[in-house]
Amino acid sequence: MERPLRKLLGLVTGAYATRRSIAGGPGHRGARSDHFDGAVFRNENPAATAGKPFGDFLRWQRTSRRTPWPDWVEHPAVTSAPPRPGPGECVATFVNHITFLLQFRGLNVLTDPVYSERCSPVQWAGPRRVHAPGVPFDRLPRIDLVLVSHNHYDHLDIDTLQRLEREHRPVFLTGLGNGPFLQQHGLTRVHEFDWWQSRDADGWRSTYVPAQHWSGRGLQGRNRTLWGGFVLEADGCRVYFAGDTGYWRHFGTIRDRRGAPDLALLPIGAYEPRWFMRDQHMDPAEAVRAHLDLNARQSLATHYGCFQLTDEGIDEPVRELGIARRAQDVQEDRFVALTPGGTLHVRADRAVTQPRGE
Repeated sequence: MERPLRKLLGLVTGAYATRRSIAGGPGHRGARSDHFDGAVFRNENPAATAGKPFGDFLRWQRTSRRTPWPDWVEHPAVTSAPPRPGPGECVATFVNHITFLLQFRGLNVLTDPVYSERCSPVQWAGPRRVHAPGVPFDRLPRIDLVLVSHNHYDHLDIDTLQRLEREHRPVFLTGLGNGPFLQQHGLTRVHEFDWWQSRDADGWRSTYVPAQHWSGRGLQGRNRTLWGGFVLEADGCRVYFAGDTGYWRHFGTIRDRRGAPDLALLPIGAYEPRWFMRDQHMDPAEAVRAHLDLNARQSLATHYGCFQLTDEGIDEPVRELGIARRAQDVQEDRFVALTPGGTLHVRADRAVTQPRGE
């Protein structure tokens, strides 16, 4: 049996042995809409299937030609606490993969926090991290708000969320159908949203916005919970966190309905092979197109360099981002890929990179 199929069988076995990881909760029950048929969600783009058929997944695993990744990458240790933001400023610090620490005056936010060793139903198999978090968990400031874009294992890391609940007790925001799953695991301050719904509290506003993707935590329950991104507004700054998404026209719609972001967090990795990944993950060239569609003042790359999820090499997304910037006439400092622990200071009228942790 080929190695990828052995890994697949191990994950399936682990999922069935770990009941909490199979179904991802009961899913959403509610009124039908243009993206919900009463049982499952779908993408706005009718041509984008919400998740590939299992046969296509097996074909990918059987024909995969993965570029090898290193077992471990050592980044310079960050020993100081992330800097505090000034008035009207957001400080964004790259933790790993999809996780950023966003700091505003009086508000600390984590995006899709993943601190576990693996993004998998079990911690003995599945994609394993190749570097330490850029901000150690015990060096996080008080976390007030956690954004959970959707329920895939590399975005909804239940062990990390439970630790945040125990030590910080933040507010958790997520898409429709994820609330019961999080509450089953002891999270108490959970709010779920449909696309374009907002929550205002304590000087901030968060709006859940469309993405082109899919959901599921095992062989059952595909697309019973909603996927999306967030537009977060606090202290005069507007930050867009895309979560996971393929490229489509929704970026222009988000700009038109919520305004051009001062900072956009856009995924650039997990894109090969394109025949399999195109609908659900952007490549770097598409991420630059999204940056332009959004008319973002500043963008930061996400979803790269920590877990090998697809076939491209560990350095390819950042290298291809540079090529795409030049091809689309985007200045280098307008769309940056940080080293874990690296920090960016953003104001509504300016953005200045700080090489901390690089």
